[in-house]
Amino acid sequence: MLGASNAKFVGVDGCKAGWFSIGLGDGEGHELEVFGEFAQLVHHFSSAALILVDIPIGLRDSGPGERQCDMKARGMVGPRRSSVFPAPVRQALNEATFEDASRVNRSVRDKGISKQTWAIMPKIAEVDCLLATVPTERERVREVHPELLFWALNGRQAMGHNKRKVPGRNERMAVLRRLEPSAQEVFERALDRWLRKEVARDDILDALAAAVTAREGFRKKLQTVPDNPPKDAYGLPMEMVFYNPHP
Repeated sequence: MLGASNAKFVGVDGCKAGWFSIGLGDGEGHELEVFGEFAQLVHHFSSAALILVDIPIGLRDSGPGERQCDMKARGMVGPRRSSVFPAPVRQALNEATFEDASRVNRSVRDKGISKQTWAIMPKIAEVDCLLATVPTERERVREVHPELLFWALNGRQAMGHNKRKVPGRNERMAVLRRLEPSAQEVFERALDRWLRKEVARDDILDALAAAVTAREGFRKKLQTVPDNPPKDAYGLPMEMVFYNPHP
């Protein structure tokens, strides 16, 4: 059993092994962990000021159309827009098959779900359940999208290459090194510790972007998409947060 962490700023990405996290403090040092359950992660980082996770938070449960944050983020990241796929409606989370989940989603908002969305539905449900039942965690557990983070950290310029290709990894690492000199060290340490079937290269980059955003944005000011996020039926904001070091 892991002891409690002293990390103050945490970036999280879903991975094949569960939830990959990078914890940062105010100074040097970093903590890398993988958790099987999101609740375990939140408990471990009980002292963290901010936990930014790449998963939809705040879900629609009525009316046609999709979340404003998904639509607006898609327009902001330009050539990476296909990575921002629509969040499902809450009613679809409990369905056992892709066909049933897509049918339920279509009955609420006139559109089915993608296979990419279906693949992360259990993780969406996990976070949704925790934040619905433990409202005290809502202020520090917030949604991000990696491509929006890199767009913002790169002076509002979208990444030019796919993150799963070498040029894409290199350009993202260059962005991260501007704000976190140990970015390459963190990346290589994670590669050494886990197999790619457990934690992929892009999982590490995405979590690191979220951790750096949490630290820098908490010190200064996080921005949201949209500017005034609406809330869902549970009172969860339907937003994505980011930090732009060059406003």
